[in-house]
Order: sequence, then structure tokens, then C-alpha cells
Amino acid sequence: MNKKLVLVVIVMITLGTAIIAATTTIQQQVDAVTSKRDFQGGTQTSIFENDVYVAWWTNKTGNDEVMYRLSSDAGKTFTDKVNLSNTPNSDSVDVEISADEGRVAVSWWERNQTVNEPVIRISNDNGKTFGPVLKLASDGPIG
Repeated sequence: MNKKLVLVVIVMITLGTAIIAATTTIQQQVDAVTSKRDFQGGTQTSIFENDVYVAWWTNKTGNDEVMYRLSSDAGKTFTDKVNLSNTPNSDSVDVEISADEGRVAVSWWERNQTVNEPVIRISNDNGKTFGPVLKLASDGPIG
């Protein structure tokens, strides 16, 4: 077998193992952060470089709300939680999060007796602040 090919395979296995170990460690830290809190819905995470973004929903306030936390040091510490939905008249559930190149998007469903609609909030500053809630209507403009 070609020595260069063997070396490439060894490097790929080593890198893969390191990435899996780092991801596992970050997920364990995320689990520890959310399990101590009012975590209720499925935790969603997104990682970009050293930033770890976590979103979940909880019913601690009397109705379901979407919560968010950010770590800028690969999960060693996290910011205080932020309520992204803040909707006392509907439940905010089924959260999803995605991050890439300094942008973070958090989406979820707003539900009550008359409403069942997807919404999203977007950050353009690495998840430090978010724009307004945008309705993702099935027909018509976003807004």
C-alpha cells in the first residue's frame, strides 16, 4: 500500500476522533447547562468555530417560551438565558437553531386556539442580539 495513502488515512482517523471528542464534550456541557435550568423542550444546539448556541422551550412562566443561551468559549461558560419568544398568549414550541458565519437563526411555532404559525428571529452579530420576530407565513410577505 502507498505510504502517503496510509499517512492520509491515519491523519483522517485522528482528526475524526478529535472532532468527535470535542463535540461530545461540548454536548455534555450544554446538557449540564440546560438540565440545571428550566429546560423542558428538546435542546437544540448549533456550533460555529468556538461559539455554541443553545435554544429550548420551557413552561416555567405558565406558557411555553423559547429560551436561548450563548457560549463564546467552546461551551466552558454561557450567557444568562434570554426569552426570545416572550408571547404570553400563545405557546412557543418546537424550536430549531442554526448558525454560520456570524449569523444565528432561531425558529419555532407559535400556537394557541386560533394560531399555529412558524416564526423566526435572526441575529447578525454572532448571537449577541436578535432582530424582531418574523412570521413565516405560507402565503404573503414575511413580517
